[in-house]
Amino acid sequence: MVNPFELVILRLRDLGFFTFLLPFILVAAVLYGLLRKSQIFGPPEKNVAVNAVVAIVASFMVWAAPVIAGINIEQELAKFFVQSMVATFVLMIGILMAGMVFPPNLPESLGKTLGGKYLGMLLLAFIIIGVTILVTSGLTTVFFPEGISNILSEDLVIGIATVIGLLVIVGLVVVFTGQEEKK
Repeated sequence: MVNPFELVILRLRDLGFFTFLLPFILVAAVLYGLLRKSQIFGPPEKNVAVNAVVAIVASFMVWAAPVIAGINIEQELAKFFVQSMVATFVLMIGILMAGMVFPPNLPESLGKTLGGKYLGMLLLAFIIIGVTILVTSGLTTVFFPEGISNILSEDLVIGIATVIGLLVIVGLVVVFTGQEEKK
């Protein structure tokens, strides 16, 4: 007996649903939300059409690149989202288990216990988890189709070092400006 759900999924795959349409819709939605949040084109209530057109055009440009370059990212994206959901479920289970032990208002009690200085470490942990999922899902082959060793040239290393240096300088300015305002 043939599974009808499997047939539908295989037919949708043949039509490019998972390779182009779903990623296109996801990127368009994220870009639209970012444009509304950043208010680059003014108040979002007045520029709904502009935000939507820019998001759709940018999303088409983003997802035309793999098609034009002949890169198939269907399997890598599927692995990435499955691994991301597993990581999210693990975090949710951990929070539920912590909720059984900690007081009712967990975020407030953790904020009092840990303080604000540990938020940076928490952010770093999430970034490490995200990069790990990115690497293990195989999406690095999409970003570096020729391999990392061919990409790492002297100019790229200098560029990365410059960007990191600028980020450190901006971070130091923000930290010291925040300390001056507290005084």
